[in-house]
This record gives sequence, structure tokens and C-alpha cells, in this order.
Amino acid sequence: MQNPAQISSFVALGDSFTEGMSDPGPDGVYRGWADRLARRLAAGARDFRYANLAVRGKLIQQIADEQVPRAVAMRPDLVTLVGGLNDVLRPSCDMGRVCGLLEQSVERLAPACGHLVLMRSPGRRGPVLERYRTRMEQLFGFIEVLAERHGALVVDLYASASLGDPRLWAEDRLHLTGEGHRRVAEAVWQRLGRAAECDWDEPLPVFVPPAWHLRRRADLQFARQHLAPWIARRLTGRSSGDGRLPKRPDLTPLACEDTP
Repeated sequence: MQNPAQISSFVALGDSFTEGMSDPGPDGVYRGWADRLARRLAAGARDFRYANLAVRGKLIQQIADEQVPRAVAMRPDLVTLVGGLNDVLRPSCDMGRVCGLLEQSVERLAPACGHLVLMRSPGRRGPVLERYRTRMEQLFGFIEVLAERHGALVVDLYASASLGDPRLWAEDRLHLTGEGHRRVAEAVWQRLGRAAECDWDEPLPVFVPPAWHLRRRADLQFARQHLAPWIARRLTGRSSGDGRLPKRPDLTPLACEDTP
């Protein structure tokens, strides 16, 4: 088996999933799977540099316009692109336009980097996402087509059994916990041909669900604190990332202490 190619620069593109919500570090700043992966890559490369252009709430048009050109100009060894799901989860979505913008992004990125990684994003079961599942699967099917067409790698998180476990999702039920992000980082690490440190899709231990009244109380709290604001933003065209800048806008050296 050939040794995997050395990666000394990495640019991550996308939305909240790649920004790292809800995986806060000791300083309170979200880290997430991309930061975790960058730290592991930095340990095996000299002069490693890393940029994370992802911003929560970004739609595929914004990713294509704001993030893709910057990544192309950086010409890194590795680019990860995860986008389109925020479009899919809006009441009105033109899937042809979403897929077209994703294709344009891949066409620009693939020749400009050593490795391009795309993802079929994880999804937990539940009534909110079930409404959009057909769209999600259409998007993920197109990602497979793009990867084959442009020589990109695909990390299939959607098929993961463990990442559907509600215990790996934060209180908002839209973002992974720290353990969920750790598993995603391991999945990408292995897809890049690195030696496995663990089974990233290992099922969680069996647990006894909370009593019915506790589950209903949690459902009400979720609806009040997270679901209602999320629906309101989508109905009004607002985003949680409005006015927010990327946490690592430039391709700069990554110190070990940057991602504890």
C-alpha cells in the first residue's frame, strides 16, 4: 500500500457544519471536525498552514461567490467543500440551481488543489428533516456524480449509523456535539488514506431512553429555543451568519495550541 501524499496546506469551505458548531474549545470558540483534522495533519507536516472560510448559515451561492475564489487563489494541497444543505432546508429551493452552483464550485476547485473532498452530510432522524429528505438525497446523489467526474473524494456520513444517534447531536438538533465532530474528523482522516485510530462509526453504548414526560419537556424546550427561531430565519430570508466573518480567513501556520 502506497503512503498517503503529504498535505501541508488545508482550506475548509462551507457553513456551520465546517465552522464547528456546536463544538466549543476551551476559549469558547467553535473548533469542529475541520480544526480537529487540521491539527492532526499539522502533526505530520512541516510548515503546515490552514484556513477555515466556513461561516454558519451560508447558502451555496454565498459559498461559491465568497469562499471558492479565495480558496482557488490559495492553491492548497487539500480543500474540503460542504455546502448546499442550508438551501435544501429552506421552504423554497431550486435544486437545479443548487446543483449548478455546486458543480461550478467543484469545477473551479478541483484543478486548483491537490485533493478535493466532498461530503454526504450526516442527518439525524426526526420530523423536521423528514420533510426535506428527498431533496437531501438528491443533493447527495449529485455529489457522488461530481466526485466521479472531477476526481474528488467523498466522505459518506449520511450512511453512518452512529451519526444518526441523537446523543451525538447538540440541543439544537442541527449540529453535532464534540464527539460527533471528532468522529467526522476521523472519517475524513481515513478517507485521505491515513491509518485509522478508531472505528469512527462505532455504535454508542445501549441506553435507556428518558421517561416520556422528560422527552416531551425536552421537545418543548427545543421548539421554543431553537426550532422557532430557525423557522423564522428561513421564512424571512435571514441567516445566523449575517455579518459574521470566517474564523481563519487566511492560509496561515497552525500552532498546536490553536486547536486543543
